[in-house]
Amino acid sequence: MEHEPASEQVDALVTEVARELERELEELNSDVCALLIERIPALNVPEEDVRELLVASVHSNLATALHTLAHQIPVEQIDVPAAAAYYARRVAQRDIPQDALLRAYRLGEARFNQWWLRELGGRHPDPDLLIAAVRHAMRVTSAYIDTVSQNLIEIYAEEQQLWAQRTGASRAVQVREVLQDETLDAAAAESLTGYRMTGPHVGLVAWTPREETVRKVESAIQVITGATGQQPLAVLADDHTLWAWASGPCVAELSVEQLRTALDQRNSGAKIALGNPLPGLTGFRASHQQALRAQQVAEIHGGRAGAVTTFAEVAMSSFLAGDLAGARRWVADVLGCLAGDDDATAELRRTVLAYLRAGSSLIDAAAQLHLHKNTVRYRLRKAEDVRGSPISERRVDLEVALQACAHLGRTVLGPAPPP
Repeated sequence: MEHEPASEQVDALVTEVARELERELEELNSDVCALLIERIPALNVPEEDVRELLVASVHSNLATALHTLAHQIPVEQIDVPAAAAYYARRVAQRDIPQDALLRAYRLGEARFNQWWLRELGGRHPDPDLLIAAVRHAMRVTSAYIDTVSQNLIEIYAEEQQLWAQRTGASRAVQVREVLQDETLDAAAAESLTGYRMTGPHVGLVAWTPREETVRKVESAIQVITGATGQQPLAVLADDHTLWAWASGPCVAELSVEQLRTALDQRNSGAKIALGNPLPGLTGFRASHQQALRAQQVAEIHGGRAGAVTTFAEVAMSSFLAGDLAGARRWVADVLGCLAGDDDATAELRRTVLAYLRAGSSLIDAAAQLHLHKNTVRYRLRKAEDVRGSPISERRVDLEVALQACAHLGRTVLGPAPPP
């Protein structure tokens, strides 16, 4: 039957080994640091201050673990050493993967155990005492690593979030300066933002309803990246609005349908407005302004607006949106009772607009609307009766006014026409 040594004997042996390793701490620390730098490339950074922090972090953990063993300190009373916590924050700031940090603790524990076992075995204790001392030491070191690792995960996540907010806020200030200060040239703008100003740019605005969280609007970054094949320059304008820019040859062929499909698949509730592709620093600013105008139109239209609104689609309506009261009066002057806010009149407006966009072709308009051409002809005559004038009269104004009704909705519509 196995003889169980007294706990006092185990504690005494563990304390003796721990104190001996404390005398060898500098050598042990150098060995562990060399192992981590060799085995984990992500931790092998060129900055001297970060490397020094790694050494300090390892040293503080080893010293704390040895104190815990030497003095039988309960692990639950141990806090993360200050140097280790600070190193974890620096790792988060540099966007070094969290897995690299956790792997360092696993490798460090394994190397520490090797030193422990070598020192313990050199004392040639009774086999039962040896086994009991090993079990005790392994239990303590495992509990220590588990406790410290859990706390470091929280420290890492908190710092990464704070760092992203700080750097994001700083970049947002720099981007606003580039947008507002027209005395800045392309070189200065690139220096401020870290974004190349050559080539064409498409400005994008992504937003969610005000009650939604910023996390949902940030998902639009992945949508834009997927559509353009590159990471956009993106900054938060406020807690539910994202400004972004995509550049390069691909932006001229940016697929609006692909954006719509990607947004629908994510079901985040986010909407996107796009400017036109425009070149250089001037285009960077101008396309952004266009995207803001397209956003304004989409927000005025409310729930009826699609997931993606392009400035090219709503350009004329975006200018009318700057004076909605004046736009409403002008639309009423052009359309007469055809500006009525009811479903039947809306159907007539849709038919007339399709007809005008089809180059006044009954056949093409019918195909677009999936109607018979005689139905289109009947609706056109009805629309002229409701308007009180022929479709050919003020044709350009008529098309613009119909687009404004489609894009701005009830803000420019009037009472329903009498039966």
